Formats: sequence, C-alpha cells, structure tokens
Amino acid sequence: MIPAQRKKFMADMFAKYLFFRMRRIFNRLEVATPVSVKPGHSVLLLCNHFGWWDGLWANYLAYKYLHRQSYIMMQEDHLQARMWANHLGAFSMPRKSREMIKSLQHAAGLLDDSENLVVVFPQGELISNYTTDLKVEQGIDRLIKNIKGPCQIIYNACFVEYFESLKPSAYFHLYDCGIAGEVPFHELAAKIDAFHKQALEAQVHVKH
Repeated sequence: MIPAQRKKFMADMFAKYLFFRMRRIFNRLEVATPVSVKPGHSVLLLCNHFGWWDGLWANYLAYKYLHRQSYIMMQEDHLQARMWANHLGAFSMPRKSREMIKSLQHAAGLLDDSENLVVVFPQGELISNYTTDLKVEQGIDRLIKNIKGPCQIIYNACFVEYFESLKPSAYFHLYDCGIAGEVPFHELAAKIDAFHKQALEAQVHVKH
C-alpha cells in the first residue's frame, strides 16, 4: 500500500484553490444537517460514493466545517495515476488482502491524532446517488477496532440538485454516529443506513 505523505503547505494551498473553483462550478454547497465535532477527537468521515467530486467535497467539509487535517483512502490504481494527491493526504487501499490490512492500520494510526480526519467510502464502490440502501462494508469494523485514540464517526450523505439553476448544488446531510468502539458494528451499519434513508426523504423537502 502507499502511505500518505501529506505536506501541509500543499494541502492548504489546494484547499484554497478548491474553494475558489467550487464557488464558480456550483450554485451552492450547503450543510443541510450540521453536526458538532467533539474537542480532542479525530474524525472518521464516512461518505456515500457516487461520483468524481466525492473526495473533493469531503476535503471541503474537513476544512470548512469540521476543522481537521484531511486524509483520504483511495483505490490504489487511482492513486497511482494521481500521485500528486499523495502529498495532499491520499493513501491507497490495495485489492490484496494482506495489503488491505496494512491500509486499514495506516488509517487507524492517522486517527490516533486528534487533529486528523480520514475520509472513507464505506460502500467500497461507486453507487448511484439515487440508491435507497447503503451497505457498510466489513472493513470499516476492522478499521474502527484498530483506532486507539478518541475518534468521532460522522456519516455524510450528499445529494446533488439543480432546481432553477444551470449549476448543480450539493447538499450535505451529516450524522453523528458516536465514538469509535462504543457501538457494535452491526448497529452502526444499521444506523447509517437508516439515516441515509431519512436524509433522502429530507432532501425531497429541502429549501432552494
């Protein structure tokens, strides 16, 4: 696996550039359901995964709302094709089982630092933004069990709308899943799936 080689200056400059670009590409970026980050806790940010922008939106949330240094787990071949992302906090998730364990341990080690946020897509693959069911893969359980420091788990359900604009708008529904290790995995997965359905229903009535 390829470990993160994050360089703060590069990551900060990229975040500023990203905000600049997003203001021009999107009509609005709105946190429809906010959460409070617990002081002294790292953040494991689990996001639904349906498109190219997902990781960049997560980076936006990390800097703008959650105020943590962002790291992201990427499929290894995707990272190898974009090695510049390695200096922004990206690390790889290989397909080989032994290397997968190393990647999960690396993510857990990052989360032992309360200043860090690690982005993971719990579905493990791209799935339509319109899906009503969100399955959390078992690897998340292994990751959580390896975290030693206090870590808050947050789920982000993002949905895209156009409404009256030619530009898309992204709405982020955030859910505080609690502290890593306090909730059994099957219960955590069920709560995330239930919130995803709730967020979809709320999105139908979102103000615009």
